[in-house]
Amino acid sequence: MSVSLYYSAARALPLTAAEASAVARVTAAHLASFPYRDEESLYLYDLPEDGGGEPERIVAGSTKLPLDPDRAMPVITHVLAAVTALRRALPGARWHVHLDDLDVPWDEHGGYAF
Repeated sequence: MSVSLYYSAARALPLTAAEASAVARVTAAHLASFPYRDEESLYLYDLPEDGGGEPERIVAGSTKLPLDPDRAMPVITHVLAAVTALRRALPGARWHVHLDDLDVPWDEHGGYAF
């Protein structure tokens, strides 16, 4: 049985060019520093123009977590740091971040963490 981390952001306004660039920078930096080449990392879906049936969705993705707890925690920590950076780059968006059925709490100072 696999466990996944899911993340999405929605707002009435689409991404600006500057925001799309910021998302690309955060994603590239995260992938370059990800510690495990053989594990799934931050993965953002290619959203159609209509947000995949949700017109306000501007970012969405998921990460399948390793079954080994010694590897799962560093992956979760690394991905949540990237999602925190994404949230800070996209002001005014409503975020939903969850580990299957468990919501990940948001802290203004610390970001997403368990």
